Parts: sequence; structure tokens; C-alpha cells
Amino acid sequence: MIIKNEWLIVGFITSCHGINGQLKVKSLSDFEERFLKPGMRWLQKESEHPSKIELISGFKQPGKEIFIVKFKGINTRNHAEQLKKCKLLVKSDKLPKLKKEEFHLLELIDLEVKTLENDELKIIGKVINLENEKNNLLIIELFKNQKKVLIPFVKEIVPLVDIKNNFLIINPPNGLLEL
Repeated sequence: MIIKNEWLIVGFITSCHGINGQLKVKSLSDFEERFLKPGMRWLQKESEHPSKIELISGFKQPGKEIFIVKFKGINTRNHAEQLKKCKLLVKSDKLPKLKKEEFHLLELIDLEVKTLENDELKIIGKVINLENEKNNLLIIELFKNQKKVLIPFVKEIVPLVDIKNNFLIINPPNGLLEL
């Protein structure tokens, strides 16, 4: 899960690459420079606090959302094995600037959720968090019963996001809100 105003998960270390401490990272980011540009990053093992690590280099595997990265001090396969399943994080206050119509996923948290019923917009809940480990899912708390539901963040189900006016519209398939 992503917690607003703290950390953003941008990738997962999936496995080692070779014998010199390189690692494969599955990207969850649209910004490739997070895996290519040298500098400080943060790694997090399961429920531990994030720790700083320096990215030395990286390159993208052709045709995949996988990057091969090299961190300072990780020089053997044995060292690299210890980092498998770690999350690669960035601080959410260091997010890149976007174009006018674009937004960061973190900006979806706390938006009102509306549906169109009988040609009228009805507020049904709010986005309380995101699930982003495999798919982009909105975690929405419904006002009528405080139930939490997962909504896939795809154009067919979430056709409109209005960050400026603090709401989004969902068009859920029948039964999705009752699960």
C-alpha cells in the first residue's frame, strides 16, 4: 500500500542478475530515470523501515518493464540475494513535475468518489488508499456502510479524475460495490 505523504513504491527487486551484485527490478513507475540515474534511493524489506542505498547504474531490459541495477556496496550474488523482494522507494515529496492534465497516483487519496445515477452525480465514498503492488487499485471507503472496496483504476471504470475539484467518477460493473 501507499501511504500519502511518506513513500512511493516505484519497483520491486525480483531476482539477482549475474554474479557481481546486480539486481533485477520490476518497475511500477513511468519515470525510467528512477532506475537509470545514479543517486540515493531507499530500500524496504517487508515491515522494516526504509534504508538509504546508492544507485550506481542501471539499464532497461529491452521489451520489458525490468531494469538491471547496481547498488554501491552490493558486489556479490550473495549480497544481492539478501535484497530480493525488497521494495524500491522514493520520498513522495520528491515527485516529478507533471503536465497540466496529468497527476500522481498519490493525489487520488482523499478524493470524493461519485457515480452517475439517473443523470445525477451522487457521492458514494472516498479514496482512502491505493494498492499498487501488482495492479493499480483504488481502495474506496463507501459512506453507506463504511465498507472498503477495491476498484481497478482503468479508464472504463474510472472515466474521470478531477484533481482540482477533489473528486473522481466511477462507473463500476454491476456487483463490484457489493463484493
